[in-house]
Amino acid sequence: MKILKRVVVTGLGCITPIGNTVEAFCESLFAGRTGIAPFDSDELAPPLRFKTIAQVKDFDASQHLTSGVIGSTESGSQFGIVAARQAAAQSGLLAHHVPAAMAIVTGCACGGRAADEEANRQLYTRSARVPPMAIVRTMSSAGASNISIDLGIGGPVLNIATACASGTHAIGLGFQMVRAGMAPAAIVGGYEAPLTPGFLRAWDSMRVVSPTSCRPFSADRDGMTLGEGAAMFAIEPLDAAVARGAHIYAEIVGFGMSADAHHITQPRAEGAAQAIRRALADTANNLGAPSQAVSSTEVGSFPPSIADRVGYINAHGTGTQTNDAVEAAAIHQALGDFAPRIPVSATKSLTGHSIGATGAIEALATVLALDRSSLPHIAGVTEFDRTLNLDIITGAPRPLESGKDIALSNSLAFGGLNAVLAFRRYDGRPLYDVAR
Repeated sequence: MKILKRVVVTGLGCITPIGNTVEAFCESLFAGRTGIAPFDSDELAPPLRFKTIAQVKDFDASQHLTSGVIGSTESGSQFGIVAARQAAAQSGLLAHHVPAAMAIVTGCACGGRAADEEANRQLYTRSARVPPMAIVRTMSSAGASNISIDLGIGGPVLNIATACASGTHAIGLGFQMVRAGMAPAAIVGGYEAPLTPGFLRAWDSMRVVSPTSCRPFSADRDGMTLGEGAAMFAIEPLDAAVARGAHIYAEIVGFGMSADAHHITQPRAEGAAQAIRRALADTANNLGAPSQAVSSTEVGSFPPSIADRVGYINAHGTGTQTNDAVEAAAIHQALGDFAPRIPVSATKSLTGHSIGATGAIEALATVLALDRSSLPHIAGVTEFDRTLNLDIITGAPRPLESGKDIALSNSLAFGGLNAVLAFRRYDGRPLYDVAR
């Protein structure tokens, strides 16, 4: 019987509306400094009902990439390449594992929308020739391919497109590959740059974008805010990381997936709850939870001892009336009596909703919360919705409670596709030598 490896995060990278390095992102995250702001481009702004978005700022691709790469990629791929470089460099992964065998798994749902819209605009207004680079610029997998070329990684390379869960699915599948020994290490995460006139107008038509700013779980929440960015992780087996003295940001201990099988746009609490249960059941099996065995035939079963260790949930938290209520119900369904006592916050109040990248950016916030033993708060919320019966973190960060070493990062996508990651704070002690 093959023994599964323990998998840890040893490198981080990001390009986001609140910072283009992990240090800058971290500072903004714990300061509650939002990247949501009024439009800075007249081309994007009219005639929309909403007036704010979360854009990446001060990113100059020419400072990082050659003209050839810039000419053949869109900004989403560029964000992904630079974030992956940061994660690989911080980790030192490439010097300790064989790049030809390593994996890359990314999440990007929208692809190069700017190139696609411009090519179509030229085609249908002037019957202009569509430039050949439009093909490689619009591929959702362009970022994954360019990261492979840039870092010289030649193992399994793939992109996941599952709407708002893409980045979370990518991290989870990369985790499973390294855990099972399919790859010695991996670069995983998500990237997206969907803020184009057509994309914004399409979302405007759905009437779910906030006319003010995203305020998840707030009593006066009025919708989501659209964003862009990338977050990438270097992951590898625990024994390899310890052997080379790498800094371990967190251990990935569980991954759960589900489908609502219900409606293309309306979420269903039962589906999201199943993904949370499966992530915690995977955690229990991965950690070898003592005293109460988890049946492999009973999907989603986990012992109370695991639920009792959950000290933080980074919620999908879009800020819409429906999504936040459904996610709260899912948390209660999955965690029962533990649910009201688990601190919850949502990163979208700072970074907006970057579709395929959003799960990766939120996983970054979750990992940093564990690494620093500090839980970020939701920005812009003065009164949280008490009907949801959750412990919402507002006003200021909160210390991670001693013994609560597990955190969840939820992603609930259009189409009813749910993905949940479970991380554990790594402190070098045995798995069950944790103060209670």
